[in-house]
Amino acid sequence: MDFLAITTPLLSTLWFLIPLIIVFNLFRSAWFKGVVGEFIVNMLLQYKLDQDIYHLFKNVTLPTENDSTQIDHIIVSVFGVFVIETKNMRGRIYGKPNDPMWTQQIYNHKNKFQNPLRQNYKHIKTLQKLLQLSEPQLHSVIAFIGDSEFKAHPPPNVTQGIGLLRHIKAHKDFRILPKDKERIISAIENGRLSESLQTNRQHAKHVKDIIAGKKELNLCPKCGNKMVMRHTKSGHYKSRQFWGCASFPTCRTVIPFIE
Repeated sequence: MDFLAITTPLLSTLWFLIPLIIVFNLFRSAWFKGVVGEFIVNMLLQYKLDQDIYHLFKNVTLPTENDSTQIDHIIVSVFGVFVIETKNMRGRIYGKPNDPMWTQQIYNHKNKFQNPLRQNYKHIKTLQKLLQLSEPQLHSVIAFIGDSEFKAHPPPNVTQGIGLLRHIKAHKDFRILPKDKERIISAIENGRLSESLQTNRQHAKHVKDIIAGKKELNLCPKCGNKMVMRHTKSGHYKSRQFWGCASFPTCRTVIPFIE
């Protein structure tokens, strides 16, 4: 039996499947979900808000003292500057405003992610410094896109779907003078880093360095607080060392100590 006659059709089929596998994994990736989420929010804001009143920026990367920070969307209006962090997620969302980490649950699978309110706080402070504005002139907004639901009632600035528009339009108090609005728009245009592949790569590297740094700090994988060295006080493993969460008994995360 000719070996090539048998293997050639099989190899042809496998080569056909490889691109499909790559595309399938791409669609499931966090990066692709983020891009889709930002696109949906961008379309929502661009076509449902009066552009004469609200000036929209998308994907703004600003330099910071350490490196850079990337903001999904900024809206400049006389009602204030809205700083929007987008999350394209599904499942149940658990988290309180002051929690370092929030939880996404899909069936029995749980995934921890950084509290987006804390994440957006850095964006707020960077813009505040750049634009020379007071805190009441900036609005932090979290926009969840996707089939997600909150276990507890979220704060007003954590929105879902069309609720993002309702939240923005609910602000009717004048916070910025019309002449200052133009100055702010110009400051963002001049202060942002150019949109390029190199800028995105540099920012992605900065984020990875931050994550690696947090791992080196030995933070709790459940709540984000510091892990401290402890030892068992009784039993067969008395005096054995282990890592325990500093927020015990609120968080009971334990990690074995490996010498």
